Amino acid sequence: MTRSPGVSVVIPALNEESSLAAAIQSVADADEIVVVDGGSSDGTVERAKSLGARVVMASAGRGAQMAEGAALTVGEWIVFLHADTRLEAGACTFIRSLGEDIVGGAFSLRFASPRPVFRVLEGAVSLRTRWLKLPYGDQAIFSRRASYHAAGGMPPLPIMEDVAFVRALGRVGRLAFPKLEAETSVRRFERKGPLLTVTTNLLLLTRYFAGADIDELARAYRS
Repeated sequence: MTRSPGVSVVIPALNEESSLAAAIQSVADADEIVVVDGGSSDGTVERAKSLGARVVMASAGRGAQMAEGAALTVGEWIVFLHADTRLEAGACTFIRSLGEDIVGGAFSLRFASPRPVFRVLEGAVSLRTRWLKLPYGDQAIFSRRASYHAAGGMPPLPIMEDVAFVRALGRVGRLAFPKLEAETSVRRFERKGPLLTVTTNLLLLTRYFAGADIDELARAYRS
């Protein structure tokens, strides 16, 4: 009997005690779950351990944390799941069923809010993903391990690490974008509002593609 391909889930976290349970529980059928903590001051580490995840420590920074976590996993597939995102049931089963022609991909984004504006944004994300082959990290990017290394691994950038990685992965081979959902928190939209946040992100992406300094972009994002 052929053994199903293993799925390893890497969750970067920093002060995510309140969000982490839903993320971990959504991938309970994974073969391993590694939470990479960036120095939390709340109960993130204890919460992760209590839910059965392996916890490792790394310098704060999502790109660096994901790279560290990926290096410590063993599954044939690696899934990068944000701590405030949860995957629809069946996600790991879907990944295990993928053919050899698929090197990676990402899930369909769903915002955890009933507001109509987020349905519009979901539609825009779907178009960007399918037309440009450019999903973002909150869509739970996944990669076959061999393809992950062929793409150069997750770059430890302070911003745009997901964009840089998925572009490199797309050059390795074919990506899959299933209808299964990655439901993510809208908290990052709450400070400036959905439309201003999206506009800011598009401007940062444009500057990134134009070759702007990555540290300058990170400072602009934080401000």
